[in-house]
Amino acid sequence: MSKNSIAPGHRLPKSAPSALYQQVRNYIDDKITSKEWVAGDRVPSEHELVAQFGISRMTVNRALRELAEEGRVVRVAGVGTFVAEERPQSTLLQIANIAEDIRQRGHRYRCKILSVELVPATPEVASAMGLHTGQQVAHSRCIHFENDVPVQFEDRFVNPRMAPDFASQTFAAETPAAYLLRAVPVQEIEHVVEATLPNKRQAALLQMEETQPCLVLFRRTWTDQTVVTMVRCYHPANRYRLGSRFPVNGAGR
Repeated sequence: MSKNSIAPGHRLPKSAPSALYQQVRNYIDDKITSKEWVAGDRVPSEHELVAQFGISRMTVNRALRELAEEGRVVRVAGVGTFVAEERPQSTLLQIANIAEDIRQRGHRYRCKILSVELVPATPEVASAMGLHTGQQVAHSRCIHFENDVPVQFEDRFVNPRMAPDFASQTFAAETPAAYLLRAVPVQEIEHVVEATLPNKRQAALLQMEETQPCLVLFRRTWTDQTVVTMVRCYHPANRYRLGSRFPVNGAGR
């Protein structure tokens, strides 16, 4: 019997005052808190929990869903449920290298490039980048993985005048962000964070439910008062967090 197996015949106490789904939550949460189950360990499947506890699948699903929303477990569609790592935090004060951050934690990193192409700028993109509607911009999309779990979907637009070779890159050896940092010096950065629900395609790419929120980091960078790139990075909120810590001088700046 593996350490994550449930003892045969285990049943939730029917007389307990809390709801059954809460008891399932407490059972899993206690295993994680006590370190009996550690980050990356597989949590028993819905089918296993239903069979062992003698309760409905809906009850088990609610317990697992709420634990996932709180970041205690990670549910990967078609694969299973796993004990979550402590959510990594990306700084807002600099352009973080997600590949380097993941490797520094001792985890495996990989990037899947979905597309790199030249496209006409939409009114929204043109306005954000100070271009004319219909003017060509480079557009890249990629998924960043940590231990084979997707943690970020990157949707990026680049001014071809500032990085003329961007659209011809394969990004086999470095990420689009790393290439831009090497090729174009950054003089100014803007960061905006918002919470939103993913659309159907974004949810599929990030292997998450459409009802789960995303943290979206919107970033623009400038060189010589010209926008180099604008990018939206989508993170499953239960797998990632954004924040900063920095000193404040006597003037409060």
